[in-house]
Amino acid sequence: MSDIAPIRFRAPTEETPLARRAMIGLAVAGIAVLVLAPLLVVFAEALSRGIGAALASLASRDALSAIRLTLLIAAISVPLNAAFGIAAAWFITKFDFRGKAFLITLIDLPFSVSPVVAGLCIVLMFGANSVLGGWLVASGFPIVFALPGIILATMFVTFPFVARELIPVMIEQGRAEEEAALTLGASGWRTFWTVTLPNIRWALLYGVLLCNARAMGEFGAVAVVSGKIRGQTATMPITIEMLYNEYLSVAAFSLAAVLTLLALLTLLLKTALEIRHADQLSTTHRH
Repeated sequence: MSDIAPIRFRAPTEETPLARRAMIGLAVAGIAVLVLAPLLVVFAEALSRGIGAALASLASRDALSAIRLTLLIAAISVPLNAAFGIAAAWFITKFDFRGKAFLITLIDLPFSVSPVVAGLCIVLMFGANSVLGGWLVASGFPIVFALPGIILATMFVTFPFVARELIPVMIEQGRAEEEAALTLGASGWRTFWTVTLPNIRWALLYGVLLCNARAMGEFGAVAVVSGKIRGQTATMPITIEMLYNEYLSVAAFSLAAVLTLLALLTLLLKTALEIRHADQLSTTHRH
């Protein structure tokens, strides 16, 4: 037994400099090939015939309609999902009840269900051939192939983002502060606005930004429920596909560049919020 050498545990930072450089180089190469190169191609193709041609394609009626529709859908679906996400996270973290694990699974369901399947479910529920959908169409309130259907599809796909950002934060914070506020006589709404919301504001902002980015870029579910009606129900991703299939590459890539810029803007805002949050945490810890 004495001849057995003791087990030596190595820290993950003990790799040789060559191994570290190799891993860093592999990571940088992967990012360059999978992220940076496609982005550069999009902007290069958009400007392949000059900035004038790109701007002219963006000034077309279909492109402007797609941009307006995409921004409108995000402006409606993101606040609604933020409200639903806050309510779901509050209910899950502040109350004990049977079926909590099942409810969390339902919140995660859009992550595992294909967006195309989600779109088909909306068509089956609200299409003109269904009882409810037929009644709505007869009443002048169509869901499928109209704005409400696109909003429903977008909300389904993007619903988990806000809730999933809030639930871990609210679990970590516990219930002590809310219970103390209620004990001191604060109402439920006052407790939420003065205690809960300040504690979750950063996670809420992250979730909203991620939800917004996903809402603007959603294709599968929206393609099923929208009918791809040019100038009416065609969002930016759908219009990009139609333009590309019609071999209008400059117009397609110009619109794709706009969508990419919106996504990059969202990413920059998220990064700025993370930096500000980290600075505030470091300042708090120093004091």
